[in-house]
Amino acid sequence: MSEVYFSNLSGKHKSWLDRTSKLFDRAKFASLIEPGDIVAIKVHFGERGNTAFLSPLFVRRVVDKVKAAGGKPFVTDANTLYVGARSNAVDHLITAIENGFSYATVGAPLIIADGINGKDYITVGIDGKHVKEAKIGSAVYHADAVIALTHFKGHELTGFGGALKNIGMGLGSRSGKQVMHSDVLPSIEEEKCTSCGKCIKWCPAEAITVSSTAAIDASRCLGCGECTVTCSFEAIAVNWKTEPDLIQEKIVEYTWAVIKDKPDKVGYFNFITNVSPDCDCCGWNDTPIVPDIGILASFDPIAIDQACVDLVNRTEGLPGSRLSAINDDDKFRTVTGIDWRPQLAYGEKIGLGKRNYTLVEVK
Repeated sequence: MSEVYFSNLSGKHKSWLDRTSKLFDRAKFASLIEPGDIVAIKVHFGERGNTAFLSPLFVRRVVDKVKAAGGKPFVTDANTLYVGARSNAVDHLITAIENGFSYATVGAPLIIADGINGKDYITVGIDGKHVKEAKIGSAVYHADAVIALTHFKGHELTGFGGALKNIGMGLGSRSGKQVMHSDVLPSIEEEKCTSCGKCIKWCPAEAITVSSTAAIDASRCLGCGECTVTCSFEAIAVNWKTEPDLIQEKIVEYTWAVIKDKPDKVGYFNFITNVSPDCDCCGWNDTPIVPDIGILASFDPIAIDQACVDLVNRTEGLPGSRLSAINDDDKFRTVTGIDWRPQLAYGEKIGLGKRNYTLVEVK
């Protein structure tokens, strides 16, 4: 069984920041880092209007520990698929700074993993059941080590958002995110198309022609999503159609693509605080469904996510939240209607980790 280190946040005279530093040591995350290693610290910078995202003060503690181990950390996330405050690097960095992430706060540079417009990615061959080639933000692909800092919460498509989603969906490029979200080929909204031709340049299958409007040859289209994220006029709309089991398995395959070439160089922190029922990508956050529970650390992304779900389900829910009963034994399924188990089962099947774990309490 995998070891998951856990620090309970309840009780007086406990600094949550000190707990983070102590967990770094107990989990032996310094072993991930050789002197001079460039270390990607994966976070979610939070959407405008949302306040449930992980505080940059926790990030600073991990940055300091990485530096003490001889690493060169940078703080990162990839651009979003949806059009908003984080769909390109300029807006993304502005949003991060507005939400408290800056060099002065976290002690490391902020780098958007897939570049200015989501085109800066590396194609990683994995030959998965659903994904044959994954498009991973190049900054993280080229990093020597990765430490994921995940705000554990609910999610409307995957039941919960944990380490797997933070790494898999979070570090896919914009077109990679389109592949994970959609199982239907794109189409042109002719009334929005300006015939600018930008989509032709980025189509790897030469499936697009332009006359009065753009047109996509379905027999050639690969469904890669490049045209969708290239069009600045939203004429090739984001296709969100997918099934919960399918998107969960695609996220797992993308997680594998990120970590497969980094054996013994990836560590995971999950923070069970402000456990909102929705993703941090929303421009709001609802009442937490449970009280703050604790911080976990592990080398195993499957075990740490399973441990978090178990801890949430064993904790009495908060009255006034979306839970229908405070002692519900499957809280995320209650608030989202989604069966979250496929991601953990599939991750275990392909060798990402184990659902059986030993919880080691760190006081």
